[in-house]
Amino acid sequence: MKNVAIGILIPFFGTALGSATVFFMKDKINVKLQKLLLGFASGVMIAASVWSLIIPCIEMTESQGKVAWVPAAVGFLLGMGFLLALDSIIPHLHLNSKEPEGVKSKLKKSTMLVLAVTLHNIPEGMAVGVVFAGLLAENAAISMTGAFALSIGIALQNFPEGAIISTPLKSEGVSKSKAFLYGALSGAVEPVGALVTILLTAVVTPILPYFLSFAAGAMIYVVVEELIPESQEGSHSNIATIGVAAGFVIMMILDVALG
Repeated sequence: MKNVAIGILIPFFGTALGSATVFFMKDKINVKLQKLLLGFASGVMIAASVWSLIIPCIEMTESQGKVAWVPAAVGFLLGMGFLLALDSIIPHLHLNSKEPEGVKSKLKKSTMLVLAVTLHNIPEGMAVGVVFAGLLAENAAISMTGAFALSIGIALQNFPEGAIISTPLKSEGVSKSKAFLYGALSGAVEPVGALVTILLTAVVTPILPYFLSFAAGAMIYVVVEELIPESQEGSHSNIATIGVAAGFVIMMILDVALG
């Protein structure tokens, strides 16, 4: 259990460390660097969805003697639908956007920026949680090193996310300490989401494959709906594409080499 606790906290530490860069950076993050980081986060999440979630889901289902693609397809679509629903309900504001999304509210711009990041941290927490749940269930499709590979990969892409949220908050007039705190708190949803997912899958172990693909669908929703569009806005979109390639390859290597 000690290893599981460490594993589900690693992504949070990535966000907190990234948020701490607000103490060293200028009021606004360089546009090219921002695009590179957004692209990197996208690549990591795409690779993690495939190698850490979808493939284990299929292998797990095959070992149970069931139709392999059913949980992968059903869970994936449910995950996409779940994030679509949250996206429509929770008031939030994307980076470089002037129009808030979700239900109308009187929340501050800084609060809605934090909510936007918190929203897409939910599937990341679920992804880590469901992989460690599979590990606790002693499923052959998931290894300890593979579970930690996912945690480290998510932490790597959380580092730039922490920087991307804390620095704009500072430019909005929020103090450095508060910007760091808000950025770090946006990542607190990940260990909470991971823990809830572990508890749920412990009760309903037979549907673990569905949880794996559900987390994958939720993560891909975030990539397609938020990260990629934000990274491709304006000029220098090729830098974001390079970031996607780098993030994808690094996460793939982590998963294959350690899994």
